Amino acid sequence: MNIFKLKHYYFLLFFSLATFVSCDDNETPEPEIEEEEITTLNLTFTPEGGGDIVEATWKDLDGDGGNTPEISDISLANGQSYLMEIELLNENESPTENITDEVKEKAQVHQFFYTGSAIFSNYINVSYADKEADYPPNTGDKPVGLKGNIQAINTGSGTLTLTLKHEPDKEAAGVSDGDITLSGGESDIEASFNITIQ
Repeated sequence: MNIFKLKHYYFLLFFSLATFVSCDDNETPEPEIEEEEITTLNLTFTPEGGGDIVEATWKDLDGDGGNTPEISDISLANGQSYLMEIELLNENESPTENITDEVKEKAQVHQFFYTGSAIFSNYINVSYADKEADYPPNTGDKPVGLKGNIQAINTGSGTLTLTLKHEPDKEAAGVSDGDITLSGGESDIEASFNITIQ
C-alpha cells in the first residue's frame, strides 16, 4: 500500500469515527416526564354557615378506552354558597396513592379549570379559593383550584367539568381567572358531573 492510499485510509477511518461519535451524541434520549395515574376524583361541598355536606365521586379504574367511569350526581341548594374541595387518588396502587399531595407539592405547574353547562347557563358561579403559596414550598400567587367557591344562583340542571392541567401557561390571558382557552399544557384528568340546583 503506497503512502497516498495509507493516508486516504486513515482519513476515512477518522471521518467515520467522528461521524459515529457525533451521531451518538445527538441521539441521546430526553428523559421522560412520568405522569401520575389518577383513577378517582372525590368532591366535597361544604355549605357556608353550616348544613349537610355534599359528596360526589368520579372513578375510572381501567382508564381510557375501558369501562364507563362511575360518576355520582351532585345536588346543591339554590341560594347556598359552598366550599368545594378536590381529592385525587390512584386506587390501582396498594395502598391507595394520594395524588392530591403531589399536586400540592408541585402547585406552580398545576391548575384546575372549572367548565360545563351549569356554569355557562348561569346555574352556578365558581371561583378559585386557593393559590400556590397555600401549599409550601410554593410561593406564587396564581390559582391552583384544589379548592373553589361555588354559589348556587338559579334552579336547573347541567354539567360541571373539572380539568387538571399539567404545566399550563399561567401567565396567558385569562388563565388565572379560570379561562382554559389559552392554558396550554397537558390534561392530567378531565371529570364531568351532572349537577342539579334545586
